[in-house]
Amino acid sequence: MRVVRHPGEAGFEKKTVATVGTFDGVHRAHRQILERVVSRAREIGGRSLVVTFEPHPRTVVGPDPAAVRILTTLAERTAELEALGVDVLLVLQFDRTFSRQSPREFYVKYLVEGTGVSAVFEGFDHHWGRDRAGNVQQLRALGEEFGFEVVALDPVSLDGRVVNSSTVRSDLMAGEVDAAARLLGRPYTLAGRVIRGDQRGRRLGYPTANLELEDPRKLLPRDGIYVVRAEVRNRSYGGMMSIGVRPTFHSNGTRTVEVHILDFRDDIYGEVIRVAFLRRLRDELRFGSAEELIRRMQDDEKESRARLREYETTLTNTVR
Repeated sequence: MRVVRHPGEAGFEKKTVATVGTFDGVHRAHRQILERVVSRAREIGGRSLVVTFEPHPRTVVGPDPAAVRILTTLAERTAELEALGVDVLLVLQFDRTFSRQSPREFYVKYLVEGTGVSAVFEGFDHHWGRDRAGNVQQLRALGEEFGFEVVALDPVSLDGRVVNSSTVRSDLMAGEVDAAARLLGRPYTLAGRVIRGDQRGRRLGYPTANLELEDPRKLLPRDGIYVVRAEVRNRSYGGMMSIGVRPTFHSNGTRTVEVHILDFRDDIYGEVIRVAFLRRLRDELRFGSAEELIRRMQDDEKESRARLREYETTLTNTVR
């Protein structure tokens, strides 16, 4: 997949099958659109093009830009799109000037004249342009004017719930990481660089890797203890992650993200690791003593190992 920042770098190709969106999360509904784009491009001997934005538009024009939390960084979105077989990813810088384009200006500049287009696939509620004024009806009118097909896909529902980025965020903020994984089609992940902490976990017998997130806008699930898989040096390990303020030792602590990687003792300071959330074990609790905390962590470890065995069994059966 080629990743470009300007239509001129993408080149002009009339047989371009495109879709436009932020695609935060690249969840199941996004995937339905993306798979159709890739499939149609192959059918007509053309190319698939995804147009996306960086940063997330709501961090520029939303009602509370500082509060926006993203599900996927640009690097994560790029990796997911490449895995789906997209040919070209056009990443457009989103700023206030860019946001003032009319819906027509955007499509003419970047698609009709910029990269070429024979078909556009979007979700039923697609909106774009200044004040998000563009909608599917306007897109169909543009298609008729400039000679490209427009396909608007129906909403995707799972377990009686509509799949969208807002629902995924709600699940994660509630700590329901397994429910979020169902909507995403994979576990929710985050990446961070291992930094030095206060070494307290090591003294308790549970050394942890303290993470500094690659992107501070990344959404953290609700505070608590989680069963996770940690990817370290291209190998996957089971683990337990803690998100919270460590109330046993701090009355007004700073929020930390730390993971105890099971059966792993190497020095990985400064390295980037990726963590996938599998299940929430419990709330973060305040214990009366370090000994009481250790006993609870031992129980957490037993449950984590059991959950990880269940996960591996399910994964193996799915692959078969």
